[in-house]
Amino acid sequence: MQKERLIPLIVACALFMENMDSTVIATSLPAIAADLGTSPLTLKLAITSYLLSLAVFIPASGWTADRFGARAVFSVAIGVFMVGSIGCAISSSVTDFVIARTLQGVGGAMMTPVGRLVLLRSIDKSALVNAMAWVTVPALIGPVIGPPLGGFITTYFSWHWIFLINIPIGLLGIWMAQRYIDPIKSENPERFDLVGLVLAGLGLAGLAFGLSVAGLGLLPWPIVVGLIVGGALCMGLYLRHAKRTASPVLDFTLMEHQTLRASLTGGFLYRLGIGALPFLLPLLMQIGFGLSPFKSGLVTFASALGALGMKTLAARIIRTFGFRKITVINAVVSSFFLAACALFTPATPLLLIMIILIVGGFFRSLQFTSINTLAYAEVTPDEMSRATTLMSVNQQLAISAGVAVGAFAVEATMAVNHATELSANDFWPAFVIVALLSAASAYSFWKLPEDAGNEISGHKVAIMEGPKAPEAAAAESTQDARDQKLG
Repeated sequence: MQKERLIPLIVACALFMENMDSTVIATSLPAIAADLGTSPLTLKLAITSYLLSLAVFIPASGWTADRFGARAVFSVAIGVFMVGSIGCAISSSVTDFVIARTLQGVGGAMMTPVGRLVLLRSIDKSALVNAMAWVTVPALIGPVIGPPLGGFITTYFSWHWIFLINIPIGLLGIWMAQRYIDPIKSENPERFDLVGLVLAGLGLAGLAFGLSVAGLGLLPWPIVVGLIVGGALCMGLYLRHAKRTASPVLDFTLMEHQTLRASLTGGFLYRLGIGALPFLLPLLMQIGFGLSPFKSGLVTFASALGALGMKTLAARIIRTFGFRKITVINAVVSSFFLAACALFTPATPLLLIMIILIVGGFFRSLQFTSINTLAYAEVTPDEMSRATTLMSVNQQLAISAGVAVGAFAVEATMAVNHATELSANDFWPAFVIVALLSAASAYSFWKLPEDAGNEISGHKVAIMEGPKAPEAAAAESTQDARDQKLG
């Protein structure tokens, strides 16, 4: 198998493991809580502890990869995640389970940004769109197949197996990483910013944790607000510290690159809206429509089919239209299909729901591939590790904020309707709100120049009419040949 496809699949092993694990556990919380002798509400600590470790350790991932080598850190991160998974499976108390989930978060915090760094340092920029398309698929499939898989395993086997299925995937990922990924590391690693790590870690932990529990009723509102405000204050102190530090742990000066800035600002808004979908849709299917977790998971799996259909077409579409047109138009188109979920009622045929989810999944996956690739168009090799750290932090905060906005919209609708229990009528405003937020991301991409990212998309802007230069024709022919091999 060619390097352009093999390395993304190696990285995808880790991303699939992490994305699926975080959604599988949500379906199985009641069964795990009953077995551990506690309530599902108390066991929510397991989810929040995982988010906290992610937020604290993601900022350190870039420096760690530069210092010890991306391949070594990536492999160790998978191993730490596997140890945490085993710890979850053998837990006999809430304390054991929370500690194990925290350990998983440490591994996950390194796996995602370092895995992306491995990809960027191993794949030529001209083949990056195809590579990102392959990596994006597990990120979309994991949250979709997680609920039905978790429901199936919990119902017919035991919840312990939810975590043990990570072991063979992790072992395969480590073996392939050691065999096929080059041991690349920075020749001159920068000095570690410990003060910055503490400030950024506290800031991100407060923001991510506060946003994650906002609207879920897990903590009193004063505590939630305190967490968010405290996190924002720590991030403000970090920004002040970063201006006086030569090598900050989160380097916001990279936002001088237009393409990275658009991917961060526009990507945050887009992910904020789309990130609420895996939270809202299962609730609508199970509570609103009365479907079992397994059946609702099978329905929502349809969006993964659309994502799979996209991976072979993404490079051709982006090369034909260019990043700017794709990200602007597709932000609106994919948001339209997100808003269409507001029209779902118990009387809507499941086949129609699945068709909308399949088509929507195609356009969402195309947008994720475009955003994730465009971000690195102007980033130099020396800046790659810091850029991947910024992107990972941005994604984590966006998803946490998306769940908070979705949950708050549902609660606000219930309050307006004077409802005491959730029903299908309480969900449609939330879908409309998050869809509008995702569509608003188009403005960030619209401000980009017409030729943004052309060096990696292969899109050419014609300057004058006439026959193509031999070099241009040869380059396009080579790109077509590459697409045929990879597609």
